[in-house]
Amino acid sequence: MTLLALAAAKAITASGAFMLPLAKAADRMLGPRGCLLTFHRAATAEQWERLPNRDFYVDADFLDRFLGYVGEQGWDVVTISEALRRTASQEPCGRYVNFSIDDCYRDTYELLVPVFRRHNVPVTLFVTTGIPDNTLALWAAGLEDALLRRDHVVIDGERIALSSPEQRRALFAQVASRWDGPQAAACYAAFCAANAIDIEAMHWRHAISWDMLDELARDSLVEIGAHTVSHARISSLSPEAALRELAEARLCLNARLGIDVRHFAFPYGRAGDCGPRDFALARQAGFASAATTRKGLLQSGQDAFSIPRNTMNGAHRSLAAMELHLTGLSGAAAKVMGRV
Repeated sequence: MTLLALAAAKAITASGAFMLPLAKAADRMLGPRGCLLTFHRAATAEQWERLPNRDFYVDADFLDRFLGYVGEQGWDVVTISEALRRTASQEPCGRYVNFSIDDCYRDTYELLVPVFRRHNVPVTLFVTTGIPDNTLALWAAGLEDALLRRDHVVIDGERIALSSPEQRRALFAQVASRWDGPQAAACYAAFCAANAIDIEAMHWRHAISWDMLDELARDSLVEIGAHTVSHARISSLSPEAALRELAEARLCLNARLGIDVRHFAFPYGRAGDCGPRDFALARQAGFASAATTRKGLLQSGQDAFSIPRNTMNGAHRSLAAMELHLTGLSGAAAKVMGRV
């Protein structure tokens, strides 16, 4: 079965013509199920081609097409609350999909939610409260912005000319790898100083604001959940610090938006990033569920505090690639390769 899953995954990605017959066969075998999909940022197709960190984005035009596709194929688009209700129900639950946006940047408000409104379907926003609070350095966004818009940058005292999109992507990957970790904010601040970047203005070019979130919280199609205060890797924290990240994010969203946040998503949600201790802390913080980024399908009786979600990124710009998630083949392949 595992070898079959890998072979099918490769075939379905390589051939769009192979995708629809396989999907229909899988539907007959798999029956009722849920598929939760998550991503971070979005850009238009024209922008996506030039982005230095494009795998962090989805193509908004493709997302629009995919929302039409799931509707045509008879999938219900639901909230996390409804997905959990269906997993707990003894009645037939059909096929359903949830879309969630992690972190939440300005493009969530300006570009993404309008796509879901056009299709009149819900979307879940897992908000990192340090973004609208301006306490979290958006270093990756700022670095990418500089690499995208400028003809040169200064990094560690070296003036680097910027040329092709490929060169900018390679430089982003190199610098982001070097900065990533506790030192990222300090490295980014030094970069902004060396390149005369207004770090405050750069933050709000990319960050979602509390005013935007307040408007979204009144939208019947928008479900808001929490994604920690500082986008921390929960498993790396002490129980006390981890609980603060979870509970304070929920309390902040409740107070600022006047809502009752019920759902949580782990930053870094793979098996090594969150486990039984962290699931228990999410329950203790007052949440009704916690979502991971472990690939897989939602089945009847799913534990509400270790929900699987399948990540969409810049490589997912075809219906064939998305059918890997809808059929569960991507989850099976991930388990074979130990990427859970």
